[in-house]
Amino acid sequence: MKQLILVRHGKSSWEYPVNDKDRPLMERGIKDGHLVAGAFRKKGIMPDAVFSSPAIRALHTCMIFLRNLNLPFDQFQLAEGLYDFSGDDVLQFIGNLDDSLNTVMVFGHNHAFTHLANSLGNQYIDNVPTSGLVHLKFEINEWNALGMGSTVNTVFPKYLK
Repeated sequence: MKQLILVRHGKSSWEYPVNDKDRPLMERGIKDGHLVAGAFRKKGIMPDAVFSSPAIRALHTCMIFLRNLNLPFDQFQLAEGLYDFSGDDVLQFIGNLDDSLNTVMVFGHNHAFTHLANSLGNQYIDNVPTSGLVHLKFEINEWNALGMGSTVNTVFPKYLK
């Protein structure tokens, strides 16, 4: 069985004149990241590997989770393929994962994550919000066999406040 945990980056700021990859999190994005990471930690699910888009907002959200879950940084990697808004590159990235990894957490962007949550899961989600987490399970042994799975958990900040 394979498990995929999608986490959309926290609320980012448009206040600074920087390119898209360099946009930072707002204070709300930081707080919501801690809130969702804390709620997910209570579920006792530990990923074998964590991957993040290189965008600052995704990377910062990822670091919040790594610290909250007490995961070592050697389980973390940046992945250019996660800086994707359609979902095509993210899906390709997941399909190429090492099959020794059973539970993987990825940090990235919308519309890609809402599209993937709905394409791969069995629960319709109108929109994965910023700092939102969607946990999917698949009855497969190889990532390149990824298809329809089960949406086993969603953790969205608005339901934790």
